[in-house]
Amino acid sequence: MKNIARTLTVAALMGATLITSGCIGLAATGLVVGSVALTDRRTLGAQTEDTSIEIKAKLRINDQLRYPGGVSVTSYNRRVLLTGQVGDDDERKRAERLVRAVDNVRTVHNELQLSGQPGLAADAADAATTASVKTALIESKETPAASIKVVTEGGVVHLMGLVTQTESRAAIRVASRVRGVKKVVALFEVISEEEAGKLERK
Repeated sequence: MKNIARTLTVAALMGATLITSGCIGLAATGLVVGSVALTDRRTLGAQTEDTSIEIKAKLRINDQLRYPGGVSVTSYNRRVLLTGQVGDDDERKRAERLVRAVDNVRTVHNELQLSGQPGLAADAADAATTASVKTALIESKETPAASIKVVTEGGVVHLMGLVTQTESRAAIRVASRVRGVKKVVALFEVISEEEAGKLERK
C-alpha cells in the first residue's frame, strides 16, 4: 500500500511540474489532483476547507494590507502558515489578525519578515529548494511525503502535515540535508501511530 502511495505521489509531483510549465491538459490535471487526494492523510473535506481558507485569507490580506504582494498563505488541516515580507510590525500583526478571523482557522503560525519583497532570483531559488525537499521526502522510505507540505522562504524550509513523532524526526533530518536549505522549521501536527494507520486506510 505504501509503495502504491509513493508511486502516486511521484506521479503527482511530476504532474504538478508539468502544470506549472503549462504542458498538461485538464483531464490529466484531474488525475494528478486525484492522486494527491488519495494519498493525503487529510480528509477530502479538510483539503477543500484548506483551499477555502487560503483563498479567503489572501482576499482579506489583498484588500486590507498596504503592500500585500509579498505575503503567502498556506493552510494544512486548518492550521495556517504566513510567510513572506511586510513593511512594518503593524502590518505583520494585522495580517495575522485578518487570517485568525477567517472561519474554521484553528491556529496561525506567523513567520512574516520585516523587509522588502524578494527579487525573482530569490523566488526561483526558494521554488527550487521546495522541489528538492519534496523529492527527497518522496525518495525517503521514512516519510509520508504526500502528507507533508513544504514552504520555503529565504532558504528557510517550513514543514506542515499530519505525522507521527518518528516521521517528524525523519522529515526534519531529510529536509535539513538538502542543498540550499538554511534552516528547517517543523510545524507538524503530531499524531499517534494508531491514528496514522487509520488515516492511511481511510
